[in-house]
Amino acid sequence: MHIGLVGLGKMGFNMRARLRAGNIEVTGFDRNPEVSDAASLADLVKAVPAPRLIWVMVPSGDITNSVITELSELLEPGDLLVDGGNSRFTEDQKHGAMLATKNIGFMDVGVSGGVWGLENGYGLMAGGSAENFERVLPVLDTLRPEGERADSLVHVGDVGAGHYAKMVHNGIEYGLMQAYAEGYELLAKKDIIEDLPGTFRAWQKGTVVRSWLLDLMVKALDEDPGLESIDDYVEDSGEGRWTVEEAIANAVPAPAITAALFARFSSREDSSPAMKMVSALRHQFGGHATKPAGS
Repeated sequence: MHIGLVGLGKMGFNMRARLRAGNIEVTGFDRNPEVSDAASLADLVKAVPAPRLIWVMVPSGDITNSVITELSELLEPGDLLVDGGNSRFTEDQKHGAMLATKNIGFMDVGVSGGVWGLENGYGLMAGGSAENFERVLPVLDTLRPEGERADSLVHVGDVGAGHYAKMVHNGIEYGLMQAYAEGYELLAKKDIIEDLPGTFRAWQKGTVVRSWLLDLMVKALDEDPGLESIDDYVEDSGEGRWTVEEAIANAVPAPAITAALFARFSSREDSSPAMKMVSALRHQFGGHATKPAGS
């Protein structure tokens, strides 16, 4: 199998490596010529045999719109385009409808795994037709972790459903990180706590709050015990806001996720040890940039 991959940033670069290790031929394109296999999108399309499968892994918004629009002029009827970024589900529906007029298939796939996906595999949430899902399944099976397929891969529904599921996943992630971070700040404030990193380390096995995020929290504290190198400014990448907007639109109470989003806003105004930990966790799992302390 031979696919095209557009976007060789942190995740795209690692995804290409994992696919190649799984004996899937990948031709990649990126604006950075040092990592790109093709000189242009047109060259990428020429390099992949028809019917083509082209996976787009670029930032959501204008960049995704631009890439999909350009590809729509280069691809042929029978080709399949997959958006594996973090696009809003409403944009997927627009892209799918536009490509359908050209008889080009479209799927959206929410991808979770961050910078650790190359080694551990990715959690995948796919939206699109059953026919297109079966067509892309060899790629999805190569990207996901070993073990039962249902434990890491789901065909959620039609176009837009994959990114909707990923949006909610990221909203939950906001709430989980905020809870861990607030616990960190409370423990750090109390002078009777003599081993703060050890406390979190002791929660990693046997407790009800154990998780991969907790493991990454311990890793962050090992690397910088006081988080002294990290500023408490925390970005939000869109999915948290969209989750809150959807909760409002559907009259679903989401106080934990909403509060976590607002806490990120407050991090841009006041100093907060808890928000330093949220920033550290985002860097650990996703490679998201942190601001140096004092910046």
